[in-house]
Amino acid sequence: MNVFSRPVNILLIEDNPGDVRLTQEAFKEGKLTIHLDIIMDGDEAIKFLKKQPPYTDVIVPDLILLDLNLPKRDGREVLKEIKTDPNLKRIPVVVLTTSNAEQDILKSYNLHVNCYINKPVDFDKFFDIIQRIENFWLTTAVLPTMIR
Repeated sequence: MNVFSRPVNILLIEDNPGDVRLTQEAFKEGKLTIHLDIIMDGDEAIKFLKKQPPYTDVIVPDLILLDLNLPKRDGREVLKEIKTDPNLKRIPVVVLTTSNAEQDILKSYNLHVNCYINKPVDFDKFFDIIQRIENFWLTTAVLPTMIR
């Protein structure tokens, strides 16, 4: 059981403002104190993760929630960049997307995603998925300690 003595740092890479709001609300209802960073396109996500300006002082996330359909650089490219970078590859990445296309699922797992979840359109189901992510990834699974 993971017990965080500090806020849990989650990076949400999502371009839909409605999904961002729902995610924020769901984590507010959770058991843990969550620090949620929000990035809305793939290029900025890579800058954030690599601590490039203007993100030089950010904290490495404990978990990444990644949408596949992003502007500038799509989520598949972001996932590939994360999982091939020796400094980032151990961060668990959960793809949370509306795509249920078999090629997206296979490609994501071939790129070493930790989990692939279809994003429900129903509010209550979306809320439930976020709480399940928190329960599993942040209280049940043991995550690697990141160098901060």
